[in-house]
Amino acid sequence: MKISEQWLREWVNPNNDTQALADQLTMAGLEIDDIESVAADFSGVIVGEVITVEQHPDADKLRVTQVNINADEPLQIVCGAPNVTLGMRVPVATIGAKLPTQDGKGFNIKKSKLRGVESQGMLCGASEINLPDVVDGLLELPADAPIGVDIRKYLGLDNKVLDISITPNRGDCFSVRGIAREIGVINGLPVTAPKIVMQQGEVEATQSVTVEATDACPRYLAQPILNIDRAIETPDWMQKALLQSGQRLHNFLVDVTNYVLFELGQPLHAFDADKLVGNIRVRISKEGETLQLLNEQAITLKGDELVIADDEGIVALAGIMGGMRTSVTDTTTNIVLESAFFDPLAIAGRARRFGLHTDASQRFERGVDFELPMMALNRAVNIISSVAEAKAGHITAIENDQKLPKRAAVKLPLTKVSEVIGINLEKRRIIEILTQLEIKVQEQQQDGVTILSCLPPSHRFDLEIKEDLIEEIARIYGYDNIPSTLPNLGVDMRYDDTADLTYRLKLAMVDAGYMEAISFSFSDEKMEQVLDDPKLGNVLALANPISADLAVMRRTLLSSLIPCVQYNLNRQQPRIRFFETGLSFIGATIDELVQTPSLAIVATGDINPEQAHSNRAMDFFDLKHDVEQLLPSTLVDSRIHYQRSEMTFLHPGQSAELLIDGKTVGWLGQLHPSVAQKLDLPTTWVAQLDLEPILVEARTTQDIVSPSKFPQVRRDIALMVQAEIPRQELSKTIRDAGGELLQQHWLFDVYQGEHTPKGMRSVAFALIWQDYTQTLSDERVNESMQRVIEALQSQHGAQLRDS
Repeated sequence: MKISEQWLREWVNPNNDTQALADQLTMAGLEIDDIESVAADFSGVIVGEVITVEQHPDADKLRVTQVNINADEPLQIVCGAPNVTLGMRVPVATIGAKLPTQDGKGFNIKKSKLRGVESQGMLCGASEINLPDVVDGLLELPADAPIGVDIRKYLGLDNKVLDISITPNRGDCFSVRGIAREIGVINGLPVTAPKIVMQQGEVEATQSVTVEATDACPRYLAQPILNIDRAIETPDWMQKALLQSGQRLHNFLVDVTNYVLFELGQPLHAFDADKLVGNIRVRISKEGETLQLLNEQAITLKGDELVIADDEGIVALAGIMGGMRTSVTDTTTNIVLESAFFDPLAIAGRARRFGLHTDASQRFERGVDFELPMMALNRAVNIISSVAEAKAGHITAIENDQKLPKRAAVKLPLTKVSEVIGINLEKRRIIEILTQLEIKVQEQQQDGVTILSCLPPSHRFDLEIKEDLIEEIARIYGYDNIPSTLPNLGVDMRYDDTADLTYRLKLAMVDAGYMEAISFSFSDEKMEQVLDDPKLGNVLALANPISADLAVMRRTLLSSLIPCVQYNLNRQQPRIRFFETGLSFIGATIDELVQTPSLAIVATGDINPEQAHSNRAMDFFDLKHDVEQLLPSTLVDSRIHYQRSEMTFLHPGQSAELLIDGKTVGWLGQLHPSVAQKLDLPTTWVAQLDLEPILVEARTTQDIVSPSKFPQVRRDIALMVQAEIPRQELSKTIRDAGGELLQQHWLFDVYQGEHTPKGMRSVAFALIWQDYTQTLSDERVNESMQRVIEALQSQHGAQLRDS
């Protein structure tokens, strides 16, 4: 926010220069981004009065003037400006004056001759002294401008403009009043506010108002102002304040509302009273309603926007921008002035939805003092009445105290202050600081500890917990006044290897041909609906999303990865391999939210990049292989189990859940064809694992065992089993029956076809037997093999294929 230093010093004027003032604000948490001069550097320009104007004897477009600068003799100056007139007061660049140029070097005024006539200076337009041109020609000064006074002093061009970075929690500082309040507290000075009085009933006029959306608008004020003299232009002091604060000038009435906005921080809106039809209604829009805004943009509303309407329809987007139909023009003489408190949640995100960013929405989104509307309304009425001789009607105030924000007292133990800041401040000084900040303080005793009960003022929405109050005490006391001391930290020598182990998993994915994606934790609600499943729980919606397509928290990392796949497919990349690590969020509220560190992968296309030799499409077993590269080597096969997945967005016959010790740690499979079709994707393979159980296994150490010096014995077994019996159940039976001598086993053949009975299939396993203490005899191996065969026959009805 840009703010004029001169305007600021009218409210509070500490005895320090511009840079010191800027340093104070920065150390108080209001960082100064830049200090700008109102005008470029120039000198030798003073106020002069044109006392004669004569035609140049040798040039039709030039005039020879005599100019009084309050010196011994008037100056003769040749001028080509079309608006030079007798008696006007203008800036005069005298001999030796230095005027600004675009290259910054400047140029000096010298005595010269123009078409044979001597010229002892130059009459200046606005652009010659680095001000915006309003007219084509000379800058005409008011008739009472003091002759001979330096123009920089008269126009306040030595003034500076402070560009202040306001953090989102300090909406109370978006005004001269807010910044002055801070400076006053820092320097221990009183703030001098302009005198504001309530004016109403000067004319019998009232505006009827109905507030339907009391939650979104618990306070709404409206006041008619009639018989405004529109021959009056915006006063110079107001023009100067607005221009130096980076605002464009419009017309007197609009300039007044902008002036009060920057002065007090309360957005106002003026309706043309003659264009309003019937009552004002504050309500929620209906889907499909339209409005043409003041910037001539036509918008279609979605049904959740707070609007101001009359009997003919919507006239303003509340807290954001007014409508064209009831706009104030240069001929408007009767207005209805609006001043209201709108709940921040009712305004947040609505301006961005329509590509708007206004001074009003910026303030309402952060929170405006709910006690400010009446003061701001009165201030605007005072200005309009005094400048344009207007008459004020009656104020209509619709208020619902139950819906207004409630300020709750915050308990602050004095011991907590010294504990956090690191120094012992006197109780008197702490109470003094809090009181200066307009915080009502009551001292209490609880179990021998002094507690300060602190009630924040209405403009400080950000003071909610004791740490907020301690921050206020520290910044007003002065961070520079707090000595630097080394913290007393207990050193924990335990090393958290989470980052290192996660990095190893990432390297494994890169080795498998995948590329890492890094994306927001936010996702599109439409994507969450497509990837919906009861196991994923509810979606957490954001109160103030950065955009409409990032409005909810992702429940699965696929919500972030799939848009990356779509983006690359649209750019002719048929083979895609992505992975991402991050948090998934399950739960519809903050209280029930569960955040799970996860790793997800997505793949489309062939198993290998395009090449000359044979290639094939990726299948489930390729995906399973990639997933198993993430499992630690210490994790033995007996602890790993797969079962059919019932995730609704996965293909029922091409998906599985991964279990370790019977607990689900993830899922993998093909994206369901119907889901892929909705997302315009080809056959797509996806997986997601919970990182925590994988990292726990990776931390597990394994004893090193010397390999046996005795030979292995391999025996193969071929079985005929029911086709629906999973391989994992057969493996478990073999493992349990084989005992400690069975070191390994694996499935090496599966056959199901015309040579097998219906509903049956042939499977063949290899079994490796070995003893670490002696050479195995055929007898011991045969006994073990027999136990395995009998277990398979009894538990699964298996038949040896040779029998």
